Amino acid sequence: MPRVKRGPHRRASRKKTLELASGYFLTKSKLYRAAQEAVERGLKFAYVGRKNKKRDYRALWIVRINASCREAGISYSRFLHGLKAAGLDLNRKVLADVALHDDAAFKQLVATAQAALETAKIPA
Repeated sequence: MPRVKRGPHRRASRKKTLELASGYFLTKSKLYRAAQEAVERGLKFAYVGRKNKKRDYRALWIVRINASCREAGISYSRFLHGLKAAGLDLNRKVLADVALHDDAAFKQLVATAQAALETAKIPA
């Protein structure tokens, strides 16, 4: 196997890591080993944060839908069950947007869900 000298590749790799670490405090932005550890840690938190962001938004949408449902006199779970029984396949993001911006349309959705629950003969 031929001998490989890593000069340009190593320099490029280190430069990329130090570029990602620019703005970090003290040696974490200057020295390669400290920068490498800080960048790996930061990328790990960024990955987890992207998952947590989705979780947080879903929770926010559920809170908004639930608040509007309670105003309309139905629980969140019965509302979603009624929508499913009525064959309406709306995700929580869309429902939360309707609940927040279009009260009349949300009331129609509640009426549709309640009518579907009545026809399904589910006790309250």
